[in-house]
Amino acid sequence: MFVYNINPVLLKLGFLEIRYYGLVYVIGFLLVYYILRKHKKEVNLTDDLVDSFMFYLFIGMFIGSRLFYFIFQEPQLFLKNPLEFFMIWHGGMAYFGGLITTILAIYIFVKKHKLDFYRLADIVVIPVVFATALGRIANFLNGELVGTVTNVPWCFIFPGYAGCRHPYQLYAALSMFLLFGVLLLTKTLKQQKGFVFWLFVTGYSGLRLLTDFFRDDPRFLALTLWQYFCIVGFIVGLIFINKIYTNKIIEKSL
Repeated sequence: MFVYNINPVLLKLGFLEIRYYGLVYVIGFLLVYYILRKHKKEVNLTDDLVDSFMFYLFIGMFIGSRLFYFIFQEPQLFLKNPLEFFMIWHGGMAYFGGLITTILAIYIFVKKHKLDFYRLADIVVIPVVFATALGRIANFLNGELVGTVTNVPWCFIFPGYAGCRHPYQLYAALSMFLLFGVLLLTKTLKQQKGFVFWLFVTGYSGLRLLTDFFRDDPRFLALTLWQYFCIVGFIVGLIFINKIYTNKIIEKSL
C-alpha cells in the first residue's frame, strides 16, 4: 500500500504555476514537432507546413478532448463555470474526443495542402502514442483518473477517494509504452501505407478496453462509456487492417 502525496505543482512563481500535467503535454507536442521536422521530406512538408500542422494538431486535440470531457463526464462543471474549458491544468482531457477531432484536423490539413493522409498519419501516431503514455503519467501526478478499489500490495490511497486503489494511470501508461514499441518496430519494417495508423487505432482501443476494467468510472452493462468507444475503434481498426492486407495480396497477384 502506498499513500499518494505528490504535489502536482512543479514550480510556483507568484501567480504563475508550472504543473507536471502541463509540462508533459508540452513535451509531447515538442516530440511530435521534432519527429515531423526529421521526417518532413517523406510527406512533402516544408518547415512552414510543419509549423502550420502543429497548430492544426493542437486545435484538434484541445477542442475535441475538452468537449468530450465536459459532455460525457462533467457537464455540470462547464455549466457552472464555462471558463473551465480552458483550464487544462485542472485536468480533464477525454482522449477519444481528442483523437476524433485530431484525425479530422489532419484530414482538413492534408486536403488543403494536397498531401497524403496515411503517409503523414503513419509518422505522427508514433510520437503521439509516446505522448499519450506521458499523459497517463501526468494523470497519476495530478491524482486523477484513479483505479478501482483493491487490496493488491501496490495499491494507492489517493486524496479524496475512499479505499486503496489500483494505479490505473500507470497501467495505462505501461500499455501505451508497449504500443509505442510495437508501432516503432512496425514502422521500421516498412509496412503498407496506412497500416501503422490503423494498428495504432486497433492497438490503442484493444489495450484501453483491457486497462479500463481497472478504472473507477461509471459502468453500463459492466463496461465504461470509453470501453464502448474502444470496441468500436477496435472493430473499425481491424476492418481497415484487413482491407490493407487484402489490397496488398491483390497487388502482388497482379
